[in-house]
Order: sequence, then structure tokens, then C-alpha cells
Amino acid sequence: MKPKITVLAPKGKRKIEWVERHMPVLMTIRKEMSKRKPLKGLRVGAALHLEAKTAALVRTLVAGGAEVALAGCNPLSTRDEVVAALMRDGINVYAWRGQSEKDYYANIHRVLDHRPDILIDDGADLISTTHAKRPERIQKIRGACEETTTGVNRLRMMAADGALKFPVIAVNDSPAKRLFDNRFGTAESTLQGIMATTNTLIAGKQIVVVGYGFVGRGMASRAKGLGAIVTVVETDPIRALEATMDGFRVARMAEAARVGDIFITTTGNIGVIRKEHMRRMHDGAILCNAGHFNVEIDLKGLASLSVKRRKVLDDVEEFQLKDGRRLHLLAEGRLVNLAGERSLGHPMEIMDMSFALQALSVGYLAEHGKELEPKVHDVPAEIDRRVAELKLKSLGVGLEKLTREQLGYLRAWKFGT
Repeated sequence: MKPKITVLAPKGKRKIEWVERHMPVLMTIRKEMSKRKPLKGLRVGAALHLEAKTAALVRTLVAGGAEVALAGCNPLSTRDEVVAALMRDGINVYAWRGQSEKDYYANIHRVLDHRPDILIDDGADLISTTHAKRPERIQKIRGACEETTTGVNRLRMMAADGALKFPVIAVNDSPAKRLFDNRFGTAESTLQGIMATTNTLIAGKQIVVVGYGFVGRGMASRAKGLGAIVTVVETDPIRALEATMDGFRVARMAEAARVGDIFITTTGNIGVIRKEHMRRMHDGAILCNAGHFNVEIDLKGLASLSVKRRKVLDDVEEFQLKDGRRLHLLAEGRLVNLAGERSLGHPMEIMDMSFALQALSVGYLAEHGKELEPKVHDVPAEIDRRVAELKLKSLGVGLEKLTREQLGYLRAWKFGT
């Protein structure tokens, strides 16, 4: 491993330095943390997408006094050069691109072997493994932060069942995260990932977006902006109505399957594209996923329909059906914006906000975690507001201030006196 670190670390360092120059909010927080050392004496265990922007977060936590141990949260999203750079700096990292499922969970256990006080998770595998397999670690843990919709949903179910044993801050649900990261970051990085992987044109394509949550909304809007003809598939009547009034065609998956050129799943649910849908797709259709786990496309069903499969490009696998039609799966059905070889993940400016929220939430847990109930908590409003204000400042955007008269008017309930 040491020769690999020597070769890869300089490239990883350059990538980290590049993103840090474009993450002013996180750098402001790092400067503050380096002075106050709010995490001194604490151990942070994390399972995240290990790429350059994540390294910027890790370096901020270390500047704040934390000892950090890291694992990946997706077998294909780890960038080995970034891991090498972090390891050369003495940070404990247990991940590499293309690790097996067995190694994936073994590395999560290695993080837990460090006896962390605070966890940071992306998808809730680290938190759920702690509860299911390493309960002896629970008592020491002050709390955790969760980054994704999928992970927050899992944790809410754990809390409802009485299984969650320490507090978790739902960073994903913060307005400063989901209104920007989920909507703008995932959309741009996913479409970039599709184009970089396939070299296909988006303009004029029939794109089917499955799900119209914050991720789906952004995806449909960005695809439309690139000239695509967008169809939305939804199960929720309110979201389906919203998509309709946003100007998108809304259809059942069985109908959308007949027309789609590119299918993008964004639901966080299992089997939203199944065998009966694949049978209706035309020759050359592209299937990809922007949800956390590789469960949204029925991969076993796709394999069972196929008589031949081959890798035609990096991260593009072709499945030939019995009648000769070919369907193309990107990045093994994993996150196409992070798992693809050419994918870069969310834009730096977006993750500047998301990781600023993470860093401040970790600081909050360091101070208040022992006081919180073992349930899913919102990001404190003052943290959310501060990140937004810092971002606006970095963009040179000023805010209007309410006058004393306006403040009085908003607080009054008697009028005309």
C-alpha cells in the first residue's frame, strides 16, 4: 500500500486543494474550528463518498481537534488518489474503489474499532451496523449526522421501532441542504455523469425521471433546460400534480417505458424499474440511478431477461434481450454521479454548504449530544441560517434589513388603533 500512496497522493492533494479553493464557507468554519478546537479529544467515525470534497470536510474536522477514521459508503465512489492523500496525512482510511461487499462492511467495522464518539453517515450503513453488529460501541457514541434522504428514512424507521439508541441529526433535511444539494447538486452531477460516461446528447432526448422529490424536481428541471423532453413518474398525488403544473408530462412507469431514451431513478425505493417495464423499452435505452443504493433498478430482472451481456464502455454494460433489443446500464446501477469512473460528484460550491452543515452539526453534537434524546433531530435553525448567510457573503450578495416599523407591524395583532 505504501508505494501506491507515494504514487497517488500528489494527485489527490492537488484535487483536494482545488476544491478547497472553491469552498469558502467550509474554509471559514475550518479557520474558526482550528482556533477553538471544539472537537479536541473526540473521535469521529465516518462512512462517506471518499472524494476530494469529502477530504475537505475531513481536514476541517481534524483542524477542529478530532481524530477521524473513514470508510466508503459506496463501493465505486471512492477515489484512490484522495484516500492516498489523506493516509499520507496520517488519517485512518479504510476504503478503495471497487471493493467487494464483504470488504465494504469489514471496513465499516474497522472504523468502529476506533471507538468513535460521533458518527457521520451517508446512507445509514455505519449507524445501522453499529446497532445490529456492534452494540458495545453505542454507549460511547454522543450522536451522529446523516447526509441522505435514504439514510434519514431508514433512521426514522429505526426510531419508530424504538431501535435507535443515540441522537441523529438529519443534515439531509436541512433547507440549506435539500433545497440546494438535493435539487441542484444531484441534478447537475447526474446529468454530467451520464454525458461523460456515454458521450450522448441530452437535447431532444426523451428522459424519464422516476420520482419527484427534491432530487427529481431538480433533475427534471435541469434536463428540460438542456433541451430534453421530460416525463415524470410518481406515486404521490401532490407531487404528481406539482410536476404537471411545472410543465412535465406525468405518466405511469408502464407508459413511460415505451418512450424513454434515458431513465433516471431518484426515489430511494426498491424496484421502481422492473422486468415488466424493461420488456417495453426500445433498443438502446439507457438506465441509470441517482438514488443512494443500487436497488431502484431490478438488476436481477434485467439479467434474467438477457441472453448476452458485455461491457461496451467504462461503466456502461449492455444487456441484449432475446429479441435483439439492447438495454444499457450505467455504473452497475449505483449512483451514476459518483460511481462512474468519469463522474465528479456534486459541484464544489454545493458541497461547500452541505459539508459546512456537517461540520457545524458535529460541533453541536460534541457540545450537546449527551443532552439529546435518541431520535432523529433537525439541524438547529441557527446552524442552517449561518451556513446560508456565509454562502451569500461569499457570493457578494447582500440582504435587505427590516425597519423598526416593519418589525413592529409583523409582531402586532391589533390594527387600526
